[in-house]
Amino acid sequence: MESERGTKAGTSTALVVLAIGALSVYGLDQLTKFLVVSNLTEGETVPVLGNLLQWHFVRNPGAAFSLASGMTWIFTILAAGVITFIIWFARRIRSKAWGLVFGLLLGGVLGNLTDRLLREPSFGLGHVVDFISTPWLIPAIYNVADMAIVSSMVLFMILTIRGVGLDGTREVKGGAKAESAARADGAPDDGATDGGSPAGGVAPVVREA
Repeated sequence: MESERGTKAGTSTALVVLAIGALSVYGLDQLTKFLVVSNLTEGETVPVLGNLLQWHFVRNPGAAFSLASGMTWIFTILAAGVITFIIWFARRIRSKAWGLVFGLLLGGVLGNLTDRLLREPSFGLGHVVDFISTPWLIPAIYNVADMAIVSSMVLFMILTIRGVGLDGTREVKGGAKAESAARADGAPDDGATDGGSPAGGVAPVVREA
């Protein structure tokens, strides 16, 4: 019973992180696009930090970073599919870190999908507003939504490499050190062998996030 309550609490916390992350990204993305469209002329470049950072207003019919223009409908359908998957999958997440991953991804995809659905030239074929230019870094123009999507992918890889599961636990190898880490996290001592490994040869896990 206590374990079930802990699981529900973990899921609720992760969902809150996911929702806050998604809403923050979506709100910032739409606000910055509104300001760009209201104050800049399409094609105009405004230096902010010399060549390090510039505002360069363009309308992008393709994917993130102006890739694959001419395939707008495909990206619209894919974005709708990603959003549907995240909403369906969210109930399985109990880690705040994974909640942030999916929150950034959801907010970014939803931000660009809004452009495709509501901006010119037509519903589903709208061009995404891009305006951030960093010529020294990448030869592409992007927006806040693109940055959130890329950030979610980087965090995804970090968590995957570290072996952090959707429940926030990470399998630890290393005998007594692993057992000590598990105990420090409040895990019960199920009995260890003389070699310092848990009984039955099951590797302990440590709560990450």
